Amino acid sequence: MRKKIITSAFSNLYTDQRIEKVCRTLHENGYEIELIGNDWGGAEKMQRPYSFSRIQLISKSLKTAYFEFNWKLYHELKKKADQNTILHANDLDALLPNYLIAKKLNIPLVFDSHEIFSEMPAIQGKMSQKLWRYLERSIVPKVKFMMTASGSYGKWFQKKYGVDPIIVQNAPRKIDFTFEIPENSPKVILYQGAINPFRGIDKVILSMHHLDNVILKIAGDGPRKKKYEELVIKENLQHKVQFLGKLKPEDLREITITVDCGMSIEENGGESYFYSLPNKVLDCIQARVPLILSNLPEMQNIKSQFDIGEIIKDHQPENIAESINLILNKGRKNYQPELEKAANILCWENEEVKLLKVFEEASIAL
Repeated sequence: MRKKIITSAFSNLYTDQRIEKVCRTLHENGYEIELIGNDWGGAEKMQRPYSFSRIQLISKSLKTAYFEFNWKLYHELKKKADQNTILHANDLDALLPNYLIAKKLNIPLVFDSHEIFSEMPAIQGKMSQKLWRYLERSIVPKVKFMMTASGSYGKWFQKKYGVDPIIVQNAPRKIDFTFEIPENSPKVILYQGAINPFRGIDKVILSMHHLDNVILKIAGDGPRKKKYEELVIKENLQHKVQFLGKLKPEDLREITITVDCGMSIEENGGESYFYSLPNKVLDCIQARVPLILSNLPEMQNIKSQFDIGEIIKDHQPENIAESINLILNKGRKNYQPELEKAANILCWENEEVKLLKVFEEASIAL
């Protein structure tokens, strides 16, 4: 009899592809899954083959929402967890209530750190960063079962806290690629993901001044969207830049597969960004789309194994344009053999094997 797993995250669950893949894999392998998120940022209708719920938040600011969620999550876990339960906390902002209940009931806890939460750009130098760091150093060294999303994150946690996380990259499921690559005119560059600072979005917008017969599509939403829309108007680039808004994962995949070049040119906005392996890199590889990449450790590592695009020299708009032109001149078709090799290795089917091993070990613990 498989144990019950209660997975929790400060997330409205709708667009969180990592949580969806993890829960689906566990569900398909006989675990009873209960997923708990919240309604911060909306509560779109969704269907899942396992049970899920969203904690309703009345907070108006993110700071108080974290406190409210953790308090309410503690009481939900207290009601729902028993001796046949494995708790599964996603990121530091859901860890404390899971840790307290796991300790109280003496049941296993699996911690999945999608990023280095205490080193995120949004909290650099703020009082909240001190609180998250305190929480991290108080709990993480005591966690027996831990996963994280990149090899560099794993090394960071190991060096900082002496833990040894299992690396489960957030790769998409394998696509059997039979799609006819379109001959786009103008050529299409795609940014996909949250519209946040330090993503290189403003720099790639400015690079459009140096590119002919090219359109930039920006898929996603976030705090910098309005500012970047204003930048496009200020630079008179409305004919070259399109904002597609927030898309369902399946709609985004349909667009990704048609473009000429993807991008993941994160800037060094703190250690969480510096050591990240952004989802968009693995999504583009699976869609067999070449990318311009930042010169950061995880992207260097992939580029050293597979020639799946170009690493930019720096974030100067003209140098970004130069890397884009290199890809467009070579042509998407010429990157296919390397993208195919990468896609067969960097896929969820390979990652879920490691995930299942973590939960099998947690099942027999204590």
